[in-house]
Amino acid sequence: MSTRSFKELLQQNKKILGTIIQNPRPEIAEIFSTIGYDWLFIDLEHGLISVQEAASILLAVDKHLPCVVRISSNDESKVKKVLDIGATGVVIPLIKTEEDARNAVRYCKYPPEGIRSVGITRAQRYDLEFKKYMDSANSKIAVILQIEHIDAVNNFEKINSVDGIDGIFVGPYDLSGSMGFPGEIDHPEVVKAIQHIIKLSESKGIARCIYSHTEQHLKTYLDNGYNVIALCTDHIMLSRIAAQYHQKAQKMFSILCD
Repeated sequence: MSTRSFKELLQQNKKILGTIIQNPRPEIAEIFSTIGYDWLFIDLEHGLISVQEAASILLAVDKHLPCVVRISSNDESKVKKVLDIGATGVVIPLIKTEEDARNAVRYCKYPPEGIRSVGITRAQRYDLEFKKYMDSANSKIAVILQIEHIDAVNNFEKINSVDGIDGIFVGPYDLSGSMGFPGEIDHPEVVKAIQHIIKLSESKGIARCIYSHTEQHLKTYLDNGYNVIALCTDHIMLSRIAAQYHQKAQKMFSILCD
């Protein structure tokens, strides 16, 4: 079984559900891949994961479901590293301008479409599939730009005009902070900005991805036209379930001890 492609999943143009992996243990990602999620978002920006650990996660699960990797900044060397370990999609944060978007796309593409350097690593299966990978990488790598600042919202029409973008990923929390409402992702102005982005990205036919903090947010975003959802993170789900189990156990303790 070969690596599952995130871009091929996007091209099916259906609503898909994933989650954000911030824990470096591949066993955690394996659990989510077994549950039935459509895709996984491996987080090198806010999580505990290194490039080496991301490679281990990909080895564990990318034959079962597509994965994208989020890097910590719009940096050529960081893009190169996660593509070299075999990521079929990269999420590039803090895109604010048309120039940021053009650079992000260039970093992901081999010449003549971009400036990605040629390494012979896991992506090419250590030279065993070099030609196959090189012939298809520019068309198969998913370039996802993260829209998480009011400057990006104000510049989004120009950002959205850049060729080579496969999707946008909205980060409601950072967006709310840049607008002066940190953490208030349901503030009317933040909601308005999120809706503005969806209208323009829908018109171009690219994937509309967004972080969903709760099931209710998920419903709202799907109703508004977002079609790729990252529901919570592995750590948030763990904390919520642990709290629920603790509450239930405490009630049982109280009953049995009375």
